[in-house]
Amino acid sequence: MSNEFRLGGDLAVNRLGFGTMRLPSKEGMGGPARDPETGRAVLRRAVELGVNHIDTADFYFSAGGAVRANTLMREALHPYASDLVIATKVGPVIRDGGLHHAAPADMRGLVEANLEGLGVDRLDLVYLRIGPMEPPRGESLADRFEALTALREEGLIRHLGLSNVDADHLAEARAIAPVVAVQNEFHAAKRNDVELLAVCEEADIAFVPFFPLGGGRELDDERLAKVAARHGATVAQIGLAWLLASSPVTLAIPGTGSLSHVEDNMAAAGITLTEEDLADLS
Repeated sequence: MSNEFRLGGDLAVNRLGFGTMRLPSKEGMGGPARDPETGRAVLRRAVELGVNHIDTADFYFSAGGAVRANTLMREALHPYASDLVIATKVGPVIRDGGLHHAAPADMRGLVEANLEGLGVDRLDLVYLRIGPMEPPRGESLADRFEALTALREEGLIRHLGLSNVDADHLAEARAIAPVVAVQNEFHAAKRNDVELLAVCEEADIAFVPFFPLGGGRELDDERLAKVAARHGATVAQIGLAWLLASSPVTLAIPGTGSLSHVEDNMAAAGITLTEEDLADLS
């Protein structure tokens, strides 16, 4: 199985990338700030190790907005390498101490905030994120997706994606404009979206799990531990290797604020799971 995937048919990325959510804060979005210099060092090291697909968002920031993921990206990596693909997402807005969802009229401002924060004239990939953690069944995304489609037609966005959606949402969006990637929670301990993954594979749409290592909840799974022992690897590394082996359209974007962890995560790209391993992990 190839280690490369072409997002939208034209953006070649290594299937093991990096997510920036953990860079600004020690405790998720809005938590106590991490040292920004460490965040910049992690980003530079990730790129040195072969990352050319980074997932970020303007709403990834520490308490009070003191440290922001997009700012760290710009400070560490700008001017960006020609082969670096940056994906961001819009939809949630943090105000009044809580998470709210943007209206169609808000999309331009959210896209422009990402353009400014990252220091670019066009965004490679923008996901429309809907709902909190589980896809909101029966909720239309058409008006919001149409607003993003208009911004793509203006040239501010290259490709569009969806996050936290179900198959009906994907079909609704694809009737409006091409969708090149879907980002839902999916990992070895949560495999609810195997049917949606199959839809993406059939359409050559990237499937990009958020929380690929459990989102702060350890992947405590005897199957993973058994295969990890066989390879002399960590459970996290086998979790990432399993994601990459699950489908040729699956991309992994593990995030961390630690230099040692980013090195461990990237080593997962060198693990090839055998038929016996995959049977044990099924």
